[in-house]
Amino acid sequence: MATEQITLYSSKACPFCQRVELAISEAGANINRYEIDLSNKPDWYASKISSSGKVPSLAYGGPKVSPDLPSPESTKIAESLILLEFVADLYPDAHLLPGAPIERAQVRFFIDAVSTKVLPAYAGFVMRGEPKEKLFGVLEDAQALLSPAGFAVGNSWTIADAAIAPFLGRLDLMLGNDVGKFEEGVGRAAHAEIFEGDRFARLQKYYKDLTGRKSWKATFDGEYILDNSRARFARAA
Repeated sequence: MATEQITLYSSKACPFCQRVELAISEAGANINRYEIDLSNKPDWYASKISSSGKVPSLAYGGPKVSPDLPSPESTKIAESLILLEFVADLYPDAHLLPGAPIERAQVRFFIDAVSTKVLPAYAGFVMRGEPKEKLFGVLEDAQALLSPAGFAVGNSWTIADAAIAPFLGRLDLMLGNDVGKFEEGVGRAAHAEIFEGDRFARLQKYYKDLTGRKSWKATFDGEYILDNSRARFARAA
């Protein structure tokens, strides 16, 4: 287990942040957490933590200080997928990455598919109102990569599951409430097909398994995310 101090700079609204928070929760790690307001980031954040200003970021090591007074002695690390592997390496007893090389490769292959296929299709439909058929096709491809039962790779939760879970959760929440760039009513129709139809039966079971875990309940604030999304897309309740 890690003994150095760890501070995670995160945001409840951000799916990339939830990725890392899921892994930390699954590891049972005791860390410091600092909430970053994405619409009003503190001035010191870009200069002392993340030059890009993006979240999540993590400060590792150095003296124990207040999170808003980060030490220059700590190492700053950013990018959610890098942080997922970092957490897995820090807490090997949590088995967030499998031990077998072939299974580790399968985890990384799944994560790559999420990054290069699922996220662009998610953004295209939800953020830009592109036709839903591309999203459906990509979700079918992701569903085909899932192990027959259990999680993305075998029966154990891994960082592959952390990579996709926050986006499935937001699809469920936002489409079910018809919040997004699409025309009114399109979201709910898409939600019914993804989360209720036979076409995505394996994905639905997978999603149920993900959201049934303590780590999900500890890191997903649906009410906050929905309010934030409604404000972004100017959709009333």
